[in-house]
Amino acid sequence: MRFWERLANVDRKVLYLLLALVVAVPIIVRPKTSIRVSEPVREAFGAVDRLPAGSVVMISIDFDPSSAPEVQPMLVALLRHAFKKNLKVIVMGQLALGLPLAEIALDQVAPEMGKKYGDDYVNFGYRPGFTAMMVGMGREIRDYFRTDYRNVPVDSFPFMRQVHNYEDIALLVSLAHGGVADAWIQYVGGRFNQAIIVGCTGVNAPNLYQYLHSGQIKGLIGGLQGASEYETLVERPGSATLGMPAQSAAHGLIILLLVIGNIGYLLSRKRKA
Repeated sequence: MRFWERLANVDRKVLYLLLALVVAVPIIVRPKTSIRVSEPVREAFGAVDRLPAGSVVMISIDFDPSSAPEVQPMLVALLRHAFKKNLKVIVMGQLALGLPLAEIALDQVAPEMGKKYGDDYVNFGYRPGFTAMMVGMGREIRDYFRTDYRNVPVDSFPFMRQVHNYEDIALLVSLAHGGVADAWIQYVGGRFNQAIIVGCTGVNAPNLYQYLHSGQIKGLIGGLQGASEYETLVERPGSATLGMPAQSAAHGLIILLLVIGNIGYLLSRKRKA
């Protein structure tokens, strides 16, 4: 009995150290893992994959560095997929702190896929306005983005001369960590019948299944697991696939500690009785 009680009262510093080791070892060793692709992620992949070459995809960066470990791998995998399909990509965002993350991903993926700024993709950057801007772009994108983030006129980019509103955008992708994805679905999907897929943090994904099941979004990528599934589909394992063993090991350790703690608690209560 004392053995279980001692386990239940281990110093928390030991537990933090143990958790750090459990996370670090899989990242260093890099064990091979098998990723099973879920249907929501497969649907998101299919929505991009079915677009004909030259179609325009708008990716809204609706997350910031606090959610980057989960959502940034989605952005990288989506860009690889879109550029492989020769789609035209517009990047913009509802969170100013998220736009530098878009530049990091574009600087990484565009050169390796042989894509050129202005010909294959543009970055509008951030503009304030949130839902007013979402609705307003249904009439004319230039009402909010006359220039890109470098202050270059939008019409100086050849493919943008044909893009004016949602009728010219084949697919909208919201990569979000909060309620921004809900706004895109309600204000743009509902009003303009815009096809939308969403990538989000794991904690937000359950709130978005209602939109997936009702057909209001074409696919859903949830958390690090979802990002690793998309990386599997584009056949380019990245940081999400690398992080899955560490995440699984950490979850396993937490469950084990909860079981030990509860057993110790129940035995101590029985002893006192």
